[in-house]
Amino acid sequence: MVTIELTPAHGFPMAVAICSAFVTTWAGVGVGMARKKYGIKYPQMYADQSDANGVIFNCYQRAHQNVLENYPSFLLLLGLAAINRPTIAGVAGAVRLAGFVAYVIGYRTGDPEKRHRGAFGYIGLLTMLGCAIESVVKVYM
Repeated sequence: MVTIELTPAHGFPMAVAICSAFVTTWAGVGVGMARKKYGIKYPQMYADQSDANGVIFNCYQRAHQNVLENYPSFLLLLGLAAINRPTIAGVAGAVRLAGFVAYVIGYRTGDPEKRHRGAFGYIGLLTMLGCAIESVVKVYM
């Protein structure tokens, strides 16, 4: 049996998790605003290539989709990392979130190459992965 004791430091990754909900919502609201601006009607997920604003709209949509694709593993790793290393998990999670924001902002320029501005977020992801692995190993020891 493993006993987990929550300390005040665990509040940091919890706050990061809450902030992440705002980041995903912000990215989604951006898609909704782009949909209105560029005249892309529901339920169409992506604009046709022939649409004059198709590339820019698709960049908004793809940025949001990518954040959503990565969101479950972000939350899982944040939670597992926070078990033994709450402060490191909180910092790493905040770095990953900042990477998501930079990624979305870069992608929304309409130049997909600018999405790489958020690549620094992988530092946070890999840090959370390492701490999560440590948590799993400690359970088995």
